[in-house]
Amino acid sequence: MKGTIALQGGGPFAANDVLDRRLLAGAGANRALVLPTADAFEHPERLIASALSWGERLDCEVEALMVLRRGDAMDAAATERVSAARAVYFVGDQPLHMRSVLKDSPLWQALRDVLGNGGVVVGVAGSAAAMCDPMVDPRGGAFTLGLGLVSNLALVTEAESWSPDRLHRTRELANTTLAVLNSGDALLCGPDGWEQVGNVEVHGELP
Repeated sequence: MKGTIALQGGGPFAANDVLDRRLLAGAGANRALVLPTADAFEHPERLIASALSWGERLDCEVEALMVLRRGDAMDAAATERVSAARAVYFVGDQPLHMRSVLKDSPLWQALRDVLGNGGVVVGVAGSAAAMCDPMVDPRGGAFTLGLGLVSNLALVTEAESWSPDRLHRTRELANTTLAVLNSGDALLCGPDGWEQVGNVEVHGELP
């Protein structure tokens, strides 16, 4: 894999400007493709507005791709846009919906082209959790099937919003490597292996 997968704990387009500048520069990207798939039912246009402000700060052109339903992820034109991108951001807090839209879709498979060409694929908060397999189920903190861009790793994202009891239960249930990220934290997986940004708590060995 020539590219980089970035799993950010939270704060989309607000908490990781320094890291985002570095990721975009490393991918040679002056444009970011933003998919608010995991906020399909939670005003995804608000995330796009935040992305546009973020793009102005970082001098990066933002292109929204409103893949909100399963049919959108099967669309050839949308898949081509992803395949040709240097930087792809997935944002939103409903990982179960993101999984149902993207699992085994042509658009999801196109991310392999992004990474193979040295680009960057970023997931933030619930979207980052969905990109892994297994995935932490937000309804109770147990584990379920994820999208599998990263295997043998599960994420707790926006951990600052979790109660100590819920975190403890999830740690006890984990039968795979578990990483706990607050907003502003990140895990990067690139050609040189893994990098932790911030105060990431990792239980087990990173895959």
